Amino acid sequence: MADSSQIEQVIMNLAVNARDSMPKGGMLLIETSNIELDEIYTRKHAGVKPGRYVMLSVTDNGCGMDKEILSQVFEPFFTTKEKNEGTGLGLSMVYGIIKQSGGNIWAYSEPGHGTTFKIYLPQTNVKQNRKKAAAEKKITAGSGEHILVVEDEGSLRKLMETILSQLGYKVCIAANGGEALHLIEEKMLEPDLIITDVIMPNMSGRELMDQLRRNRPDLKVLYMSGYTNNAIAHHGVLNPGTPFIQKPFTLRDIDKKIREIFQGGVEDSR
Repeated sequence: MADSSQIEQVIMNLAVNARDSMPKGGMLLIETSNIELDEIYTRKHAGVKPGRYVMLSVTDNGCGMDKEILSQVFEPFFTTKEKNEGTGLGLSMVYGIIKQSGGNIWAYSEPGHGTTFKIYLPQTNVKQNRKKAAAEKKITAGSGEHILVVEDEGSLRKLMETILSQLGYKVCIAANGGEALHLIEEKMLEPDLIITDVIMPNMSGRELMDQLRRNRPDLKVLYMSGYTNNAIAHHGVLNPGTPFIQKPFTLRDIDKKIREIFQGGVEDSR
C-alpha cells in the first residue's frame, strides 16, 4: 500500500521537474484513473503483473527529452540542470518510492513535445484499521524543538518543512551548507538538531557539521541520502554508526529517528 506522504513527494518532484522544463511557462496536467493492465500490456513492460491499477500521470509541454537522456532519467545523480541547480536525485527518488510501493513508472518524451510520466500503483481493497490510522494522525513527537533542514532539492526541502512542522517541531530551512552557516553564524540561529543531506554541491553535509561543531561540539545531526547507509559508510563519507536515514522515508520513519536522537538512543560516531 502506498504511503500518502511519499506519494505527495512523488507528485511534488514530478511537478518541479515539469516546471524546470518550461522556463517560459506552459501547461502542467495531472491526471488519475482506474485501469486494468492485461497480459498484452505486461508482455511489453517487464516486471508488470496483470491486474487492476491506479494510474497517475504528470504531463508538461516543455522542452522534452531525446532517447539518450530518457534512458538515464531515473539514474541517481543524472541531471541536465546547470551546476548548483540540483543533484539529480529527484527522479531517482520518485522511482524508488514507486518501486517500494509495488508499482511501476514509465517516462514518454520527445524533444520539443513535452514529457509524460505515468505511474501505475496496484489497487487494494484492504481497509486500514481506523484506530491505527487515527493514532498515526495524532503523532506529535515534538515539543517545539528547533530543527534546521539543509537540502538542496527545493521540493524536498519544502516537504520536510511541512512534515516536521506537523510533528510539532519549529523548523527552518537552508538550500545548502553556505546558507546554513550564514543562518547559524551570522543570524545567530540556535537549532537543537541539524537534518542535512549528505551529498550537496560545494559543501557536503559532513563538511557542514565539521564547521558547525567547532563552536558547538554537541550539536545533534541526522544525515539523509538516497544512498544506503552501507554505501555511504563504504565510501568513507560518514563513519559507521552515524545517525542516518535513507531516502525515501515515511512520516513514521523520520518521527522515530528524530525521537531516538533527542532521547539519546542514537549515538553519534564522529
